[in-house]
Amino acid sequence: MAIFQTKKIQSFIIFIIVLAAILWIFQDNILSISVFEKSVQESEFNEEQIKDTPYLEKIDNFFIKEYSSDQVLLHTIEADVYKSFKNSPVQLEAVKVTTFDEKQNQTLTLTSNRAVIFKSGSIHFIGEVEIKTVSGISHEIDTELLVVKEDQINSNRDVFYLGEKAKIKAQGMDMNMNSDLMNLNGNVEILQDSGATIVTKNLLISHGSGKKRYSSKEKTQYKSNENIVNADKGVDINMQSEQTILLGDVKVVNGFGSSLTSYDLTIDQSNGGEIFKSDSPSRFQSNTVDIKAKKMHYDAITKKLKLTNEVKATYE
Repeated sequence: MAIFQTKKIQSFIIFIIVLAAILWIFQDNILSISVFEKSVQESEFNEEQIKDTPYLEKIDNFFIKEYSSDQVLLHTIEADVYKSFKNSPVQLEAVKVTTFDEKQNQTLTLTSNRAVIFKSGSIHFIGEVEIKTVSGISHEIDTELLVVKEDQINSNRDVFYLGEKAKIKAQGMDMNMNSDLMNLNGNVEILQDSGATIVTKNLLISHGSGKKRYSSKEKTQYKSNENIVNADKGVDINMQSEQTILLGDVKVVNGFGSSLTSYDLTIDQSNGGEIFKSDSPSRFQSNTVDIKAKKMHYDAITKKLKLTNEVKATYE
């Protein structure tokens, strides 16, 4: 009996040790998750309650500089109206936040019609926000909540990005203040002004070196009036030249029962056109013909297909 009790005690001690080890390994994740959930809950509560709460102090033409413990300027906050509350975060109207690096160079500006500041120091922008990077690049987004904390900007809400000749919907975003790159996270839908739609995941927006490019390494689908194009290795879009490259194995399907397969397909939408072209081996199949070639050029508007270089056709 004593032996049995000793084994039970040993087993219990081992369980406690293992549990403590697990908690130690994952303590950072547990802490970050709990803090993030608290932050979201606070913002949701104040969104509903703060509207009818009387303010303690109101300041017009508000301006403040915030410094680190080493007296390094971190950011400035400007607002047309500042309101403080007893049990709610500070409210700002027509707000502009400017951030600075360690050398006191301006890195980023964020402007919005409304924002709130929590005691933790995090700034939550609400609604449409313009983000202007150090290189002069502007990103315009619309979301329920955008959080600025230290050198990171993120949102876990639905985000609408107002792009070049397109509007992009994503399930969230994140961005480093010292970078021109922005990540649109989760499922992404690009609604082009031309009427075409591109569906993908985890889109990277790059405006560096004067270029405006959207790219993803996830499976991608392009849809236009009569064509659906599937690519297995992602997409690279140059919004200035209006060139879209669908990467990897590509299959074009239309409503006429035919299909076209290729690799690394370029879609040229310049001058109001829609031309599919590839310098990789391509194959056209219908109910009556099977054609293989080394190059392909298809005008989706005039519906003219040109297959060139070592063309082989089989007719049924």
